[in-house]
Amino acid sequence: MYYFIVFLLLLVAQLLYFIIAKKFSIIDKPNERSSHTKPTIRGGGVIFVLAVLLAWIMGVASWPLALGIVLVGAVSMVDDIRPLHQLPRISVHLLATGLLIYDISQGTSLGLWIPVLFFLLIGWTNLFNFMDGINGITVLYALVALFTFYQLPELEGDQELVALVGISALVFAWFNVRKKAKTFAGDVGSISMAMVLGYLMIKVIFITQNPFYLFFFSLYGIDACMTIFIRLSKKENIFNPHRTHLYQYLANEKGFSHLSISFAYAVLQLLINMLWIYGIGLSEIHWLAGLLFVVILVPLYFVLRRFAQPVENNLKTS
Repeated sequence: MYYFIVFLLLLVAQLLYFIIAKKFSIIDKPNERSSHTKPTIRGGGVIFVLAVLLAWIMGVASWPLALGIVLVGAVSMVDDIRPLHQLPRISVHLLATGLLIYDISQGTSLGLWIPVLFFLLIGWTNLFNFMDGINGITVLYALVALFTFYQLPELEGDQELVALVGISALVFAWFNVRKKAKTFAGDVGSISMAMVLGYLMIKVIFITQNPFYLFFFSLYGIDACMTIFIRLSKKENIFNPHRTHLYQYLANEKGFSHLSISFAYAVLQLLINMLWIYGIGLSEIHWLAGLLFVVILVPLYFVLRRFAQPVENNLKTS
């Protein structure tokens, strides 16, 4: 009953947002680099922020986490409505990242680890945002990550938070995981969700001292990182919009449906996560297994990318 009430509250909030978005024309209009073809409400992922705020009100999320997510959510919402200069966005992201790291490290001196954690959390947030390009991919991938984190005994104290954010993702999924989505997450959704997931990831790594939990994000990580590497090698501006991720090639060049690609990413990542939890194990660091995993995954990614990208691009990279 408790979770059902939360579901109803977030559903009502989502429907109210649709009314507001239509009134103020918070609409994502397709352009030549879009993977969608009709105007769609942008910023529906604001309910991820509301879920974290609700978690704080209910006492299952800390104030630094809630404040950090509300700050990035607010600046991203403004940016969704009217593009902002980079300075206010970067400043707020740094402040929010600092709040989340402060929350994770309370009572412990991090020392030289602070810049590393800043780099990981901000880097992950941007990678997750870059991958938000087709119907369903962001929310399905997030649901897989939340489901995985919910099972970890090291994060037992965060299960209520994970559940509330998961419910908000389910509400959003109803309107997004469609052939013709009713709403997109927008920066407010992708960035706030990225920070929640990054917070949970850094927390479990901090607790266990095992960096291999990062494999829970391996598919997003390899697609985003390898795409950035390829674009940098071509001297492209990586901050300009593009359609050169593997999932975009599969959708736009190969013609696979958005939902089939989104479910494929989610299901494959879920299988990888279950393999690491119940197969290989994360109670200790298995260096050989980690190395073999990377050695298999990276070449496989480039094989799929070569298959999916346009013929002229294949010729250039031959």
